[in-house]
Amino acid sequence: MTRCRQRYLFLAISIAMAWGVRAEEKDRPNILWLTCEDNNVDWVGCYGNPHAETPNIDALAAEGFQYMHCYANAPVCAPSRSTWITGIHAVSSGTHAMRSRNKIPFDLVQYYPDNLKENGYYVGNDSKTDYNIGGRNDKACWDNPGRVNWDQLKANQPFFQVINNLNSHESRAQGDVEHTDHDPADVSLRKYHPDLPDIRKTYAKYHDAMKKMDSGIGAALAQLEKSGLAENTIVVYNSDHGGVMPRSKRYIFNSGLHCPLIIRIPERYRHLWPEEEPGMKVDRLVGLIDMPKTWLSLTGTKVPEVMQGHIFLGAQAEEEPAYHFAYRGRMDERCESARAVCDKQYLYIRNYMPQIPWMQNLEFLWRMKAMKAWDEYVKSGRATEVQSRFFRPKGFREELYDNVNDPDNVNNLIENEAYSAVASRMRAELRKWQLQVHDAGLLPEFDMIKRAADNHTTIYEMVRDPELYDLPALLDAADVALMQEPSNRPILTDMLSNPDSGIRYWGVVGLFLLNENPAAVDALLTDESHEVRAMAAWLTIRCGDRDKGLDTLKQMLEQRSYATLKILNILDWIGDDAKSLLPTVKQVDHNRYENDMRDNLLYKYGLIESKLVRLQKARDKMKKKGSGQAEK
Repeated sequence: MTRCRQRYLFLAISIAMAWGVRAEEKDRPNILWLTCEDNNVDWVGCYGNPHAETPNIDALAAEGFQYMHCYANAPVCAPSRSTWITGIHAVSSGTHAMRSRNKIPFDLVQYYPDNLKENGYYVGNDSKTDYNIGGRNDKACWDNPGRVNWDQLKANQPFFQVINNLNSHESRAQGDVEHTDHDPADVSLRKYHPDLPDIRKTYAKYHDAMKKMDSGIGAALAQLEKSGLAENTIVVYNSDHGGVMPRSKRYIFNSGLHCPLIIRIPERYRHLWPEEEPGMKVDRLVGLIDMPKTWLSLTGTKVPEVMQGHIFLGAQAEEEPAYHFAYRGRMDERCESARAVCDKQYLYIRNYMPQIPWMQNLEFLWRMKAMKAWDEYVKSGRATEVQSRFFRPKGFREELYDNVNDPDNVNNLIENEAYSAVASRMRAELRKWQLQVHDAGLLPEFDMIKRAADNHTTIYEMVRDPELYDLPALLDAADVALMQEPSNRPILTDMLSNPDSGIRYWGVVGLFLLNENPAAVDALLTDESHEVRAMAAWLTIRCGDRDKGLDTLKQMLEQRSYATLKILNILDWIGDDAKSLLPTVKQVDHNRYENDMRDNLLYKYGLIESKLVRLQKARDKMKKKGSGQAEK
């Protein structure tokens, strides 16, 4: 072959390759991700609620594919969105507590929009972030972090655009519940909610909010069509977690985890269809953790090895997992710790704090009329056992529910021998998963943060270093503590002198659950770990030495303990014995959640008005001031 022919052949191949790349880029789908807030499947018509008014979402389901088993990994915004943006479980990176803003190693963990941009995608987010991660501005990963610009999208294909619809947020169920468009008589109450006017009206108000949210979904779809982008855009609709009535959002029950998910895929991408025809239901088990990997796969973007979860759609779809995993840490000012695993029928919950109630007074939740009505009804003594149990200490370290036959999760099967094999299987799967993802929550939150800081590392890196975080040993210690087995007393007592503060903590918890206070606990009242010290003080109070325990907690508050929020929670759990510390509590003035918990205690004993009343008075004062200035 002559050099001239070689040059022509090389040129022809280069042109063909260039056209191939252009054709490939042109064929890459746009993705429009329509997210909404705080609602589980029961608020959406196509999932079976006859009272729901969601015509646009229902129509999208008829045009797309409706997933019947989609679950959140965390039942609240910030940890859930931390999982979304990284493709890594929040509990695997130490971002599982609500609005904790702990840092992650950005040299090891990118945000999925970063990966999309590297692959030539234009990325936009309108407009909520709430990623719960410190060290980086939430908006920095987006080309357009503000209001969606449809002309800009048309000029910048392929694109990945998120539109967050806020109209179904929990706040839309708060405040006045009179004069709703939806009829309060036309609602289906959960079995654990008493049939009270304010509860029915709150349900109705949230149906109104869902109808408004649905209109926003319809408007976005209409704009997509108007812009001429529908034929090459995959549309995804889902909520960021479950909710929103009391005992759903924030709780790892079915109502807090089971989310709607609908995906519409244009004809030109029919090779991506998960079923034969649009309008069909998809039976696959999907978690929110699966979404970042799946979006990257659909766009031909390389999926980082650090990402967790499974690709659930497209040519690279991975084998369907048998289980979904979820977690709960602190929610705002209230401390808690629990894990869950579910399949398509059963839900298993592991309570790491069985000594406290499920339902705790939380300032933002108590803004809802339904919550107040339920609380007052229980206090009046009129509530049934099912309606009142959530306000008492759990008692159960484990729970097992049949989601198919008991979707409200009110019949705990854990002590039913007929289900012992199910419980054993799911218990084992949970531990296996905790080890696999390096569950960061086996240390109490404030010790977890301090240990990472003391070792000049992130929590993400710390929990992957067995010298700093011995997870198998911590899991074993927690298991022994939660057994409530008197024969374990010698083991628990030995744990009190362990060099690992996490083991000492679980030793105290185990003795607390047995209501036993050996002499060795005294040494822990000055322990270097404030979490251990506070738990030892609570045990001391419970076992009769009230003054010694309260004095320890008082000193810790006066010294501005790094575990102040946990101490304030303990004072609430103690009850009236803690009233003597209220003058000390009144002096707390640290951060938002500590101050909310301080006010919670002061309000509980009638020393101040509720935050909601104080906020309303402040607003009224501002209005009056503004009116006076206008008159001048």
